Amino acid sequence: MSIKILITDCDHDSIEVECAVAAEAGVELELAQCHTEDEVIAAAANADGIVVQYAPITAKVLDALPNLKSIGRYGVGVDTLDIQAATDRGVIISNVPDYGTEDVSDHAIALALTLGRGTARMDREIRAGQFSLESIKPLHRFNTRVFGVLGLGLIGSATARKAKGLGYEVIGFDPTREIGSVTDEGVAVVSQADLLARADVISLHMPLNKHTHHLVDDEFLNNVKTGAVLINTCRGGVVDTDAVVRALESGKLYGAGLDVFEQEPMPGDHAILNQPNAVLTPHAAWYSEESYTELKSRTIGNVIDYCLGKTPRNIYNPAALENTRQPAN
Repeated sequence: MSIKILITDCDHDSIEVECAVAAEAGVELELAQCHTEDEVIAAAANADGIVVQYAPITAKVLDALPNLKSIGRYGVGVDTLDIQAATDRGVIISNVPDYGTEDVSDHAIALALTLGRGTARMDREIRAGQFSLESIKPLHRFNTRVFGVLGLGLIGSATARKAKGLGYEVIGFDPTREIGSVTDEGVAVVSQADLLARADVISLHMPLNKHTHHLVDDEFLNNVKTGAVLINTCRGGVVDTDAVVRALESGKLYGAGLDVFEQEPMPGDHAILNQPNAVLTPHAAWYSEESYTELKSRTIGNVIDYCLGKTPRNIYNPAALENTRQPAN
């Protein structure tokens, strides 16, 4: 019996990598561009597995696709999927949790250094005819600054390691780590309150869920060290962007480096665009040629492996194995 995999949606410039993996495994691959539940249901009617970027995968979708066994999500986050509904129905979800560890941590550091040396702002000003460093004062040596990492998973730990290499004193908070302990990277684990009070740079590295949605709000920002820099390369919904604007305008934050946003693409009239000390990038932290290829090959590889009866490298919801579906007659 042939295996059919559907890519529900993808904004990459090609799916050559996925096609090569599918061809090698001898499975059929199709590409759609679904934006709604009904579009996913229609396109994936006979699919054994799907690969998803942004399309909604809900209980309604899962109930309408009784043959579906496996879902692969491009990336680390799975907040676009109804995890519980899939688990209850025995549908395996796979992500690629470590494909962009080096790339996202590189980007977080790049944003921190851009603000730490004022390079983006000075570039804009010199192009406008202003040859001065007055607007970016005061700057400080990195080895006099404290770099705080919120979330000490793979990417947060990599960011901490790189910040230490640049001379920062690095501290971190993670709800799974014991306060007072030290990580393998030599990072002192402190409370979140202590980190906010001490850190000159605060870099966010956490999933988006009901506990972290708008974690960075007015109250959070009121508790940061005056003049701190905020870096977000995790999920846009973790940050209330309007609150960041208010903190920048009041001087509570010196700067903000944001790669992800609550709405993407970023609305062209948002006030954050008028903040001279905001450095903004278009959800690019994940990207390098190496990470791009790895993301695509591993995402579809996980789905194909499960549909062929093999164990995928990454299973996000292993509890679903207890409810594994049998193909519909």
